[in-house]
Amino acid sequence: MTSDITLFVNPAAGRGRGARAAQPAAAVLRAAGFTVRTVLGHDAPDALRRAREAVAGGTGALIAVGGDGMVSLALRAVAGTPTPLGVIAAGTGDDFARTAGLPVHDPAAAAAVAARSLKGDGGRPVDLGRVGDTWFATVLASGFDSRVNDRGNRMRFPTGRLRYDAALLAELAALRPIPYRLRLDDGPEQHIEATLVAVGNGRSYGGGMRMCADARLDDGLFDITVVGPCRRTTLLRVFPRVYRGTHLTHPAVTTHRAATVTLEADGITGYADGEPLGALPLTAETVPAAVRLLGAR
Repeated sequence: MTSDITLFVNPAAGRGRGARAAQPAAAVLRAAGFTVRTVLGHDAPDALRRAREAVAGGTGALIAVGGDGMVSLALRAVAGTPTPLGVIAAGTGDDFARTAGLPVHDPAAAAAVAARSLKGDGGRPVDLGRVGDTWFATVLASGFDSRVNDRGNRMRFPTGRLRYDAALLAELAALRPIPYRLRLDDGPEQHIEATLVAVGNGRSYGGGMRMCADARLDDGLFDITVVGPCRRTTLLRVFPRVYRGTHLTHPAVTTHRAATVTLEADGITGYADGEPLGALPLTAETVPAAVRLLGAR
């Protein structure tokens, strides 16, 4: 194991928490005997290029400092390589870190976990999802939730969390069932109507919404949650249960498990790790042991 490791930093994550988290994390890693270099980048493509250069150059680990978006970017550099991934969770949602049992908003503790893992087991193999050449760690969203993202991304006012809330209310007013064509593994194509279909490599998205509450990172399968057609009042009543994962027992919700999922629906964008993948149809496949994750439980 080389003692040279790379911090991959998003300074804007969590309203500046990413920049503030890098310094204590680097201090802990250096105290543990590692040589630490930092990669920033002028924008996402430049940061990814620099991260890939670090991996190709033999860095002992790529440690993402930021939120799920930064983890998603880091995966594009390390997935399928021997280079382990560490996570200093300093974003807004941090769903991947929570699912993996890593410290959240405690950069020194997260760095200590990564250092112990580097000196010990070298990281635990975990699964990832893949759509084309894009990897994802948490949940692929399609339907009502992705429409809220679409609308929020188009809005210029209000800002921050209020923009998401305004987009949510607008989409609730326009709520209607979506005709999907769904195929699980090599099974038959199913024609269903649903409010949303979520494909989970991990349990949660959106900062703790446990949409795929039973998903595991090491079983080689997605957990797929289908929320069927429902009234606005039903959706509003069931929505708070998503944070506990108890929505899975509601009659409008069905669950499936599969290694490959194909989704088709008109006018729907797929999102994974909070980032747009593009319009459906999309085929997602789970890739077992695609990355070694430092400190994962």
